[in-house]
Amino acid sequence: MSAPTPPPNWQALCTDKRARQLAQIPKEWLLPASSLPPAEQLDVSNVPRECGVLTARELEITEIDDVSVLLAKLASVEWSAVEVVTAFYKRAIVAHQVVNCLTEIFVERALARAQELDAHLAKTGKPIGPLHGLPISLKDQIRMKGLETTMGYASWIGDYSDHDSVLVTLLYEAGANPFVRSNVPQTLMWPETYNHIFGRTVNPYNRKLTSGGSSGGEGALISMKGSPLGVGSDIGGSIRIPSALCGIYGMRPSYGRVPYAGCTNSMEGQDSVPSVLGPLSRSLSGIKAFMQTIISSKPWERDPLAIRKAWDEEGYQLRDHGGDPKGLVFAILWDNSHVVPHPPITRGLEETKKALERAGHKVVDWPAFPYAKLSTNLGQIWNAAATDDYRATTNASGEPIITSMEHETDSLSENAADATVPDFRPAEDGLSAYHLWQLQKEKTALRVQHLAHWQATSALTGTGRPVDAIISPVVAYAAPPHGRNKNRSANYTMVFNSLDYACCVFPVSKVDPSIDVRRPAHSFYNEFDKTNYEFYDPERFKGAPISLQLVGGTHEEEAVIAMTEVVDKALKEYKATPLS
Repeated sequence: MSAPTPPPNWQALCTDKRARQLAQIPKEWLLPASSLPPAEQLDVSNVPRECGVLTARELEITEIDDVSVLLAKLASVEWSAVEVVTAFYKRAIVAHQVVNCLTEIFVERALARAQELDAHLAKTGKPIGPLHGLPISLKDQIRMKGLETTMGYASWIGDYSDHDSVLVTLLYEAGANPFVRSNVPQTLMWPETYNHIFGRTVNPYNRKLTSGGSSGGEGALISMKGSPLGVGSDIGGSIRIPSALCGIYGMRPSYGRVPYAGCTNSMEGQDSVPSVLGPLSRSLSGIKAFMQTIISSKPWERDPLAIRKAWDEEGYQLRDHGGDPKGLVFAILWDNSHVVPHPPITRGLEETKKALERAGHKVVDWPAFPYAKLSTNLGQIWNAAATDDYRATTNASGEPIITSMEHETDSLSENAADATVPDFRPAEDGLSAYHLWQLQKEKTALRVQHLAHWQATSALTGTGRPVDAIISPVVAYAAPPHGRNKNRSANYTMVFNSLDYACCVFPVSKVDPSIDVRRPAHSFYNEFDKTNYEFYDPERFKGAPISLQLVGGTHEEEAVIAMTEVVDKALKEYKATPLS
């Protein structure tokens, strides 16, 4: 009997993949070593603007945040699809060299697509679709035909897809131009971004801080204006956390609003709390353009799990919320009775409240709810078979399962036998089907309880209807140092995955040590709350974005986008007008 074939050398696989990635970058887009920012330069957000790789016109193109403006210029032939994708490609490559945000780079394919788009517009006088010529970045789990999809696993190097995912097909049909894929953590189940193949993605505003995860490559790339619109996924905060830590907009839709078919994932088969795909952008117009386009493409005809619900223009016009965008009632979730947010996050909530009240809206306090039960329940559902899932994948190459996001893990032991599941989710032996059913039953009961809780807020609003939306922290702090974004901070996002509420992240400000001073100690909820309080040092978080999330009901994406626009406008007007 022949001996079993040993697994491939995972380090050699990773080395070869990185070399092939580098070979895909046009040499003239690479910064010489002398032009790279020194290691001590923490804020690299302006490097693409100052490095000299982009022309003045390419800077003009990529400096536009508003996706609706980009689309208008593309449709009117003021800018060609070729020059737009070239500009964003060059900026993405520069961004990658300083924050390490990309995985798949396929310049020739994107340029060929752009040429086809330009030729079609020149011949017919009409754009191909609502996203004509728009470069779009994709998280490295959204399959594209002919490209590898590793999802941070050395074991999946060489896994070339023979199909496009449904979402990619719909994007092509809408005229979009997918042009890069972005970095993720191994397993995806991390609120940070690091894997053995491509390494660590860092925060553009402070490279000592994390960009978040698991869509951390998207967050960093879009923050540096290397892409106008990207797609990530969210099972416990993986769109919202990177959006918040990188200071951009990001939406977590409800289950089935955006088609997932054809993508790859961790824990496939776990459908108690499904992962969802959603957009990240530097503008709310980008969020709306993506959601409206994909929903209007009837994804339920391509994906059996996509719900049959057309774009709801009345929902966007807030018909269920009084029909008046000037008289809404928002509730502030100041803390979740588990961990009190750091001073910058609390300041963000306070400023948002003042801005909304000045704009004529009513703001109330969100009544306490046992959110810890929801997050604990979701963690147990994940752990039902997560360990088996990770090991089944990594055993193919012998790569270690990453157990911490601390910097010392950049050079991990080759001994996979010593590896355990990530430290933010302790190893479990798995659960019986019966035990899992009880967790699902508990989750349903908590959803029923929370809906009644929300409906009861009609007694607080004075409008005759419940609170229109919740405004909540995304995490308890601004972007933390690498390895410090523990799962307990994800409680502010995980609960809304369990409840299946539509959520949208919006930026508020940045950490200012002169304002965001340490506050007196409060009565701690638990040991983690105490540790979190002691962890706060204004200088550690200096310059990091402050962001919040607006939370609406299930399948209420249209209204959530509209209400986030209301909040965003109020904040901008508040900042522009000095207090009297």
